[in-house]
Amino acid sequence: MRLRILSIEREYGSGGALIASELARRLGWKLWDHALTEEIAKLARVSPAAAERHDERPDPLLYRLAKVFARGSYERSIPIDDANVFDAERMVAFLCQVIERVGGEGECVIVGRGAPYVLRGRPDAFHVFIYAPREVKIRRIMTLAKTEAEAADLVDTIDKERAAFIRQYFGADWPARSLYNLWINSAAGDAATVETILQSMRLYEQYRQE
Repeated sequence: MRLRILSIEREYGSGGALIASELARRLGWKLWDHALTEEIAKLARVSPAAAERHDERPDPLLYRLAKVFARGSYERSIPIDDANVFDAERMVAFLCQVIERVGGEGECVIVGRGAPYVLRGRPDAFHVFIYAPREVKIRRIMTLAKTEAEAADLVDTIDKERAAFIRQYFGADWPARSLYNLWINSAAGDAATVETILQSMRLYEQYRQE
């Protein structure tokens, strides 16, 4: 079966977003990165900013505890209306719908947001995890007008949020090695990473046709 879906999971600062964009261009496929969050906002009828706040981030622990308590309370003493409140739990429900839909349409590159977990049963999907040494990630982030301390803090905190998000809403580790067809270190540069992923996809297709 021909590959029709490419999911790119990435460590923060590894260049995954730019690499995914170039892969989409080279393949002639649609890129679903920020567009995925915008689509969820449209379906949920919330602002893109509201969807962005829950993008690959779990709700705070106190909020989740309050929500559990409210659901189990006869008095409903905590006013949380599941149908109207847009939180990470609702974000994930819409996220799974959108990822399944765009995966079904095919010829797409999906960046992060639990796509390998949602699409793990699809034989036409190829899943990649991009990582890089910590110092490489910090240097890359510093090019975005961040100090070294700011860059280091972002490297340390954002991936923790992503791991917590996957653990909370997909019940799995992040990253889960068994989900990925390819792990690749982007320290060699974006161009080399793109070429390696494309070549790996071609070899994978050839292997399955033999």
